[in-house]
Amino acid sequence: MPADANPAGDIFGGWILSQMDIAGGVVAYERAHGRVATIGIEAMKFHRPVLIGDEVSCWAWVTRVGNTSIAVRVEAWVRRRVTGEVFRVTEGVFTYVAIGVDRRPRQVPKEALPA
Repeated sequence: MPADANPAGDIFGGWILSQMDIAGGVVAYERAHGRVATIGIEAMKFHRPVLIGDEVSCWAWVTRVGNTSIAVRVEAWVRRRVTGEVFRVTEGVFTYVAIGVDRRPRQVPKEALPA
């Protein structure tokens, strides 16, 4: 939307980053079987701008599971409204920590839930 863009019509990187964090958080939540919190973002790359009117899709998958943490690779793709062209615009690795009811880190279950 226009409120999410700079005067040149490019969507702010922070808006894209927040959408990617939501997507990664959903995947991490499912793998952790519960609440997670973002603790880091690494290897973030912005390849091309996102424009007002683009359809944005985020794809995320678990790349590593530690004792209390989960690394999730997230890619943002767009479909240009005018041309229909589809391409990746941003990618990064987000790290989440599993959080217990006491709001402290907890063990990530060794097994993923069945699909």
